Amino acid sequence: MAIEIEMRARFEKEAHEQLLARLTREAEDLGCDDKNIYFYVLPDQLLKVTDNTAAGSAKITLKASKIGQGAAFPETEFAIGREDVPAAVRIFNALGFEESMHQAFNQRHNFRFRGVEIAVKWSEAWGHHAEFEVLLDEEASALAQDEAEGRIRAVAEELGVHLMTEHELAEFTAAFEAAEQERKEQAAETASAS
Repeated sequence: MAIEIEMRARFEKEAHEQLLARLTREAEDLGCDDKNIYFYVLPDQLLKVTDNTAAGSAKITLKASKIGQGAAFPETEFAIGREDVPAAVRIFNALGFEESMHQAFNQRHNFRFRGVEIAVKWSEAWGHHAEFEVLLDEEASALAQDEAEGRIRAVAEELGVHLMTEHELAEFTAAFEAAEQERKEQAAETASAS
């Protein structure tokens, strides 16, 4: 299991374009990484089935933490065939996770800048945003995790990007989950009225 130190930022389209332009000039370009993601928001974990449309691959990921509960995400993942994505989703739904499932398309482009991987993204739920991440091995000490977080903060500051606080992340994700639940309830009401 790896430990992912991950921080996020949201911004307007103009700032998104400026960040993309600067990273294109100054960072290592890791390429387009568009994904269709089925994610299950569980009480203290995040389970994802990811169809990486850009790379032609797929995987299942379990993050042993949720957005808004700290920057360290112990993570277990394994590759599956792209043809297995619908079956994986059916299995997780049949196990009782369907109510917590959200589906999203993420348009993203990845870069590496000063030892930090940066995914510049757009999705319907998040709008224009970026993830800043450093991947550590599972034995990484608390000091190594703090140093990785410090590196992310320094890179974001150099790039002029405001990283969201844990409070901002928790508020944003709670609002998203509430809106998504309301949307699902309205869809169910419409379907039963038909």
